Amino acid sequence: MDYQFLAGILLFQGLSPDALPDLLTGLGAGTRFYPRGEAVLRTGDRTGRLGLVLSGGVNIENHDAWGNRTILDHVAPGQVFAETYACVPGEPLMVDVAAVQDTEVLFLDMGLLLSGEGPHHGTLLRNLLTITARKNLALSRRIFYTSSKTIRGRLLSYLSDQAVLQNSPSFSIPFDRQQLADYLGVDRSALSNELGKMRRDGLLSARKSHFRLNVSQMP
Repeated sequence: MDYQFLAGILLFQGLSPDALPDLLTGLGAGTRFYPRGEAVLRTGDRTGRLGLVLSGGVNIENHDAWGNRTILDHVAPGQVFAETYACVPGEPLMVDVAAVQDTEVLFLDMGLLLSGEGPHHGTLLRNLLTITARKNLALSRRIFYTSSKTIRGRLLSYLSDQAVLQNSPSFSIPFDRQQLADYLGVDRSALSNELGKMRRDGLLSARKSHFRLNVSQMP
């Protein structure tokens, strides 16, 4: 276990690497590896464990009865998932959690954390509250991204915000084209077509998941 890495992420902010082995043991920590494409959790599952991505990444997805997929969020290394459901362990998941590349996950027992009996549990709970607040902001951002009736409007909203969040007109996103289409709730072919038009209009350049916005040409 890379305790230096863990000490540098938000969930363990304020804790030294030396404090983590005993803390993780007290929280029933366990790791599991998931190959690309494997489900980590499925709709209807119940869990009492929080997941922390150590390497790779997972997408939070919703699938309707016709097989259409909506990507709600991407969880990168150092970030957590299923924390809300773990706080209400009898609540069935409304989403799937899927590995988008070979992924290692650290699981922590939320019931043991909520007991508040460990010396560092208060710090973790405060950090978890911050994480939850940030996720609420991320969900609000997605509502803004998908509020436009046009594909171009959704792309402009999302890509402009990514430039602001990454403090650069040149940035990478965590989605491939299909995943970006699913995240924005549009057809992939239509999205690719619109990106082509935006290139020709001089608004941006793009290569795979990397974009550069021509800010002077932005509407």
